[in-house]
Amino acid sequence: MREKQEQNRNSRRDFLKNSAALTALLAMDPLSSYASINEQTNVTAQRKMHGIQIGAVSFIDEGVKPVLDFLQKEVNINTLFVTVFTYGRGLAGRQIPGQPMPDHGSQVSDATTYHGGNYAIANPNFYKRTVLKETRATEHGDFDILAEVIPEAKKRGMQVFASVEDQWRQDVPGITDLREFDLYGRRANTLCLFNPDVKEFWNALVADLCSSYPIDGVLFFNERNGPFLSALGASHFQSIDSSRATCFCDHHQRASIEHGIDFERVKEGYRKLDIFVRKALKDIRPSDGYYVEFQRLLLDYPEITAYDELFDFAKHQILKDVYATVKSINKKLLVGFHIEHVNSFNPLFRSTRSYEDLASMADFLKVVAYNNCAGERYANFIRNIGSTVFRDVPLELLMRVNNRLLNYSENEPSLDQLSMAGFSADTVFRETQRAVKGANGKCLILPGIDVNIPTGRNSRKATEQDTYEATLAAYKGGANGVILSRKYSEMYLANLRGAGRAIREGNRL
Repeated sequence: MREKQEQNRNSRRDFLKNSAALTALLAMDPLSSYASINEQTNVTAQRKMHGIQIGAVSFIDEGVKPVLDFLQKEVNINTLFVTVFTYGRGLAGRQIPGQPMPDHGSQVSDATTYHGGNYAIANPNFYKRTVLKETRATEHGDFDILAEVIPEAKKRGMQVFASVEDQWRQDVPGITDLREFDLYGRRANTLCLFNPDVKEFWNALVADLCSSYPIDGVLFFNERNGPFLSALGASHFQSIDSSRATCFCDHHQRASIEHGIDFERVKEGYRKLDIFVRKALKDIRPSDGYYVEFQRLLLDYPEITAYDELFDFAKHQILKDVYATVKSINKKLLVGFHIEHVNSFNPLFRSTRSYEDLASMADFLKVVAYNNCAGERYANFIRNIGSTVFRDVPLELLMRVNNRLLNYSENEPSLDQLSMAGFSADTVFRETQRAVKGANGKCLILPGIDVNIPTGRNSRKATEQDTYEATLAAYKGGANGVILSRKYSEMYLANLRGAGRAIREGNRL
């Protein structure tokens, strides 16, 4: 252990010693093959970005050089989206508990040792204005993922982006007073987006990463629904508990007043929405039916949706701040945002998002186009909305109508077959086309491709051919590249090779 720690310290020293050389390398402008994003007009990528998401544990388990050699030679990867900050298991750690290990890396679960946090070495000078000062990931000692990976990646001509995700654990020092309040005053596990300490932390983190390391940019993950959709359970990843909708803290109250929203009416409306949802889950049908009662509630309390828009305002302000912070340090660095999977299959969510608007605050968008795991996720979403607002509609009919609204193929499987069948590669093509058209040339579109994203025991497991077809569909849809997702430590080598085959073909389109 001591020997390994000493190696890490030496590596860090070597990194700092060679930083001038790396800076000179960056001065050659590895992004010069891209049109000027800052002009926000007719963005065209002359070199496609073939990317993959990968966490620190993969480099610990398999070594930096062997992993990069495999990804470059077998998968044609030229861009690494390295997970630098998260406390979640989606982007970091080995395979999640309960799922079989892939055919590479350690075969021992890290469920008891995983911690999460910042996998780079933070410069404390950047964090003086936030209480979130101690966020170091502890499970890999003093291993610095950026110091270890960047030099080897640059030798191979690979770009390195720092991925940061809004996922937290509850024992982080200073976090208690930053947590959101739900409708009835209980603390939630998520952090308030209006809290000054939270906003300052994200700015400090990206400023630190962009100033301390010669990265090529940042990919920011913030998978958060507002209180309206959260109350309805209008997603794939949650059970329905309308009383837990957030946030109703003092910061939000002040923001409501500033935006001309009656905070007391907001709370009254959400309490009535909570009553509606709880009655629906108990099959207590309103005299005029579920949808009519729901629509009446929204007409009586327009503050419900206005407050949800306020949540989006706070979320997008953080994205704008992150973008501005990065560009203030180096205008050549690219900033991208992860667009949640619910965007693919929830028309209510889609109506609150405009690709053209999002493109105005980003250099690239990682649009989730996961097709294999979408089967069970979409089925969960349909069952969720079919248990409240659309409870009067048979689930199969509800799904077919929703398919039409989303421009899905009529050949997608029935609801009872969906989890086992997954979605076709055609949905990747359509989602990519929609994003490309919506962005209107203002930013790059990099669809996220499902490579062995974990699914339930009775759900579909993707084959190499599935991955090949999905990846190629993104390129045929006009993508500027792809991002293989969720993380390398979940992916099977055969599926990665299938993606690599498609990348080579897509690169010629």
